[in-house]
Amino acid sequence: MYSGGQLDEEKVFKDPVHRYIHVRDKVIWDLIGTKEFQRLRRIKQLGTTYLTFHGAEHSRFNHSLGVYEIIRRIIDDVFVGRDHWDHRERLLCLCAALLHDLGHGPFSHSFEKVFRLDHEDFTQAIILGDTEVNAALRKVGDDFPQKVAEVIAKTYPNKLVVSLISSQIDADRMDYLLRDAYYTGVSYGYFDMERILRVMRPREDQVVIKRSGMHAVEDYIMSRYQMYWQVYFHPVTRSAEVILTKILHRAKKLYEEGYRFQTKPVHFLSFFAGNVSLGDYLALDEAVILFYFQQWQYERDPILSDLCQRFVRRRLFKYTEFHPTNEQMAKLIELTGLFKKAGIDPDYYLVVDSSSDLPYDFYRPGEEGERLPIYLLMPNGELRELSRESVLVDAISGKRRTDHKLYFPADFLEDLSTKRTVKKKIMEILKGLGDDGECSQSMRK
Repeated sequence: MYSGGQLDEEKVFKDPVHRYIHVRDKVIWDLIGTKEFQRLRRIKQLGTTYLTFHGAEHSRFNHSLGVYEIIRRIIDDVFVGRDHWDHRERLLCLCAALLHDLGHGPFSHSFEKVFRLDHEDFTQAIILGDTEVNAALRKVGDDFPQKVAEVIAKTYPNKLVVSLISSQIDADRMDYLLRDAYYTGVSYGYFDMERILRVMRPREDQVVIKRSGMHAVEDYIMSRYQMYWQVYFHPVTRSAEVILTKILHRAKKLYEEGYRFQTKPVHFLSFFAGNVSLGDYLALDEAVILFYFQQWQYERDPILSDLCQRFVRRRLFKYTEFHPTNEQMAKLIELTGLFKKAGIDPDYYLVVDSSSDLPYDFYRPGEEGERLPIYLLMPNGELRELSRESVLVDAISGKRRTDHKLYFPADFLEDLSTKRTVKKKIMEILKGLGDDGECSQSMRK
């Protein structure tokens, strides 16, 4: 039977994070070989982060294999034979882990914001649509693609299965923290995953952690906190994302105005029109986008040309700290007027970007984005919410940190051959915005 079918010989992927990734199940091997899964090789895991950390060239493909491997180890090594674990869910877990990021697009989150798309919708569409992935899954059973989609959508009835892939301590997060730390060359993301896997236990509705493993979980949470602020929200990466977003906005606006592109954006037409088919979506990867950016450097439109040159040649915007107080919002309005006087379009060259993260939260019924807590399994069998036992986690529970930056083209402003007085006034205001002099410091970099 295909659902239990094994390869004649185990396939092994050499992996820098997990050393080896093991595949014995036929359906997993078949899924890896589908064109939809192979497309993930052409989607970077960290989007524009490679412009800040030059090693961050890894893809959604190797991250997806990593999540699969962690799940395989949990259910084949740690959960096997334990109460509350139904081994019949094994293949479903493996497939959902492998396919959980299948719908990510190029430069995923920035791309989604511009065109108002959701990669999770496309993940389900690929799994349930007329695709090679769907054909492989249906060999297991006619209802199997639907089950896989439900696990990824977090609607599957077995909440334990869902929690393995999507919770505050899941295989997805564990892999991307370790993998992203490895490829960016930073130490923040490392934690003792081996220890965490050893102390994971299945319960009715979610994975819990033995009390003896609490310190390893503390380390994991702090690693996640540090990675977000030192890597994922790095201001230089955010600058690249701002420019990427503005390129796409500009191209869309030009198309809507009837502008005649020298390189017609054929792959973007359905995105501009808002009627994206699954085929259109799958045909667009980062190689295609970068091709257009290369070509658009030479477009007649000066804004599109300049923004593409900035992205391709890494001439990014500088930034200053920005606090959305009444006083600084008034300064932003003043800057907008001055930018127009200087002949610099503020819609594309004066951008406030905000980042926000909640490193850990316990259950708060009715709140937007509520999170299921991490539970510790005490020696007497009782479950205790993590922050009730950990002083460290209690200190950061429910505390959201938000950071605002104002991005601008310092090179335009430093060119005093035109609009000298206005530009000097702009620079004066910008330098006064950052409480710690970050503006002038970032402009010298």
